[in-house]
Amino acid sequence: MAFASASAGAPHLDGASLSALWVIPFACMLLSIAIGPIAAPHFWHNNFGKISVFWALCFLVPFTMAYGFSLALYEALHALLLEYFPFIILLLALFTVAGGVRLKGNLVGTPIVNTVMLLIGTALASWMGTTGAAMLLIRPLLRANAHRKYKVHTVVFFIFLVANIGGSLTPLGDPPLFLGFLKGVSFFWTTSHMLPLMVFAATILLALYFGVDTVLFAKEGKPVPPTNCCDEAPAAPGRCRFENGRQIYGCGSEAKLGLDGKVNLLLLLGVIGAVLLSGMWNPHVSFNVYHVHVELQNVVRDIILLIITGLSLKLTDDECRRLNDFNWFPILEVGKLFIGIFLSMIPAIAILKAGENGALASVINMVSHNGEPVNTMYFWLTGLLSSFLDNAPTYLVFFNTAGGDAVHLMGDMASTLLAISAGAVFMGANTYIGNAPNFMVRSIAEDQGVKMPSFFGYMAWSFGILIPLFVLITYVFIA
Repeated sequence: MAFASASAGAPHLDGASLSALWVIPFACMLLSIAIGPIAAPHFWHNNFGKISVFWALCFLVPFTMAYGFSLALYEALHALLLEYFPFIILLLALFTVAGGVRLKGNLVGTPIVNTVMLLIGTALASWMGTTGAAMLLIRPLLRANAHRKYKVHTVVFFIFLVANIGGSLTPLGDPPLFLGFLKGVSFFWTTSHMLPLMVFAATILLALYFGVDTVLFAKEGKPVPPTNCCDEAPAAPGRCRFENGRQIYGCGSEAKLGLDGKVNLLLLLGVIGAVLLSGMWNPHVSFNVYHVHVELQNVVRDIILLIITGLSLKLTDDECRRLNDFNWFPILEVGKLFIGIFLSMIPAIAILKAGENGALASVINMVSHNGEPVNTMYFWLTGLLSSFLDNAPTYLVFFNTAGGDAVHLMGDMASTLLAISAGAVFMGANTYIGNAPNFMVRSIAEDQGVKMPSFFGYMAWSFGILIPLFVLITYVFIA
């Protein structure tokens, strides 16, 4: 049997009974994301939402036939109500709020300016979330480099640092760490223990980026953007700059730096507060939707986030968003693709949770030897699985594999908890789907005319740069 009745009568998926064949729809979903934009770009662009639903159904339909409608409905609702909808509502709020903040003025994308912006984004990511920091800074960074020929490397390093590694210092930075916080890991344990790893990784990446950008900047002839662009001098349209029919705003060298849409900074604090509220307030009230327990604090959080989204749209001037090149495609793309990912991923997560009794038993058994934890394997297995699966449940699986006692893990097994935490957060940068902001940053960059690498092209960047870095981190901090 694939399920047994829980104490409350809820259907329960037993991952130990599932073969690895059930992961095929999820693997095909990932291959579609990787190959579709290259093999059939026009078809993919117009139909990626339908393709996403197709692969979700390729799991749900056979699963329903094999194990019954009741279990299939429960698992689908569990994934949607407890994972997908909270995930997409949070992204929607951060995307809308951060998209209403516009940095204007004469920010010019030189190697020094770009490196400083990456540094600021890395520092902000742990305190406003990787998604919040990424959505706040990616558009200003792209505008600052609008006059540059080579931009891809800047966006790739932005994903490495701001969308992933920067979020490793607090539970606010990345969902896996927030789950650890809910399980009893103290708020500042992550800050004190992850700081040396984060500083080490960020320093190396920032230095490498500065070197690469300096070489490419010189190769371009150290270009200077034109002055008095439309945004700063609307009375002089003849001196505006256009690329591919699009106006480039905020590049006038005579303009002073400033912020439009400042009210969104307050709303951003509201988003952070709503997330913290759901983790610290527990009224012990829940609602049952076909045996799925939806807790009141999470419902309140999602309602607050939707209200904040509406307030941002209401209070932010439309012209500010227009000049910020704001549009809804990036969040729509993430929403459509990730519904297929979350649903087709159900058997993969179930198998992983089955631990030594599941089809991935050989993988789970690699994290211990003679009863002792192998921290190197905890780091790499948590990380590599987080590169393709949702890093939050992957973190939780290995957290529980290590004993699940937060006090013990923070004490005698601190090095093991450090390995799990670093793997889940750092290696989300390995693929576009490793962390939600990766996909959003790529989508925004492409919308701004940057020809980003394909799924496998990006992995060539990440494996070429990050894997050697992670090997070095293993020897310095983990082993």
